[in-house]
Amino acid sequence: MKYVDGFVLPVPRKNLKKYEKMAKLAGKVWREHGALEYVECIADDVKKGKVTSFPQSVKLKAGEVVIFSWATYKSRAHRDRVLKKVMNDPRLAPMMNEDDMAFDGMRMFWGGFKQFIVK
Repeated sequence: MKYVDGFVLPVPRKNLKKYEKMAKLAGKVWREHGALEYVECIADDVKKGKVTSFPQSVKLKAGEVVIFSWATYKSRAHRDRVLKKVMNDPRLAPMMNEDDMAFDGMRMFWGGFKQFIVK
C-alpha cells in the first residue's frame, strides 16, 4: 500500500499567488525525485469547531486560509529516499528562508501515514 505525507498550513490570502508559485515548484521537485502524486488543496468548507478544526489546528488568523496538501509514495522507505533528495535540492533553498516564506512555517504541521483502508 502507498505511503502518504500530509501537510496543513495557514497562508495569508494576500500571499496566495506567491504560495502557488512555490507549491508548483515544490510539486515539480517532489515528482522529479520520485513522489507518485503531489496535491495542494485550499479550504472551501472548513468551519471553526468548538473543540478542534482545521482553522484551530493552525491558529488561523483573519485574512488567512488553510491549505491541506499531500504527496504519495510506494512505501515509507521510498518516501525516505525521495525526501532526502528533495531536502537537498537547491531549487527549494530559497523557500526555506523564513523571510521569504509565503506562510508562517511555525504553524504548519505534517506527518507520514501508512494507508490503512483503500477501497
